[in-house]
Amino acid sequence: MSVQLHIPDSVARAIRLPEERIAQELLEELAIALYAQGILSFGKARELAGMGKFEFGQLLGKRGIPRHYGREELEDDLKYARGK
Repeated sequence: MSVQLHIPDSVARAIRLPEERIAQELLEELAIALYAQGILSFGKARELAGMGKFEFGQLLGKRGIPRHYGREELEDDLKYARGK
């Protein structure tokens, strides 16, 4: 399943970023917001943002967003530690 969002031209033009950065910045912002609200796990949020674990964790830290650490995150960390 793939989801497309329509952003009106007037809103896209109002975003104060270079055009080539808009899509990535919006994905990062969406990932941060969904993670902060508990809608996405850390792994899925970082996937949406297109970032690695360390990079996404740093971004959350800069924003003052606490890391949620549940069973899914523990399993991801264990898989990572085992080299999978």
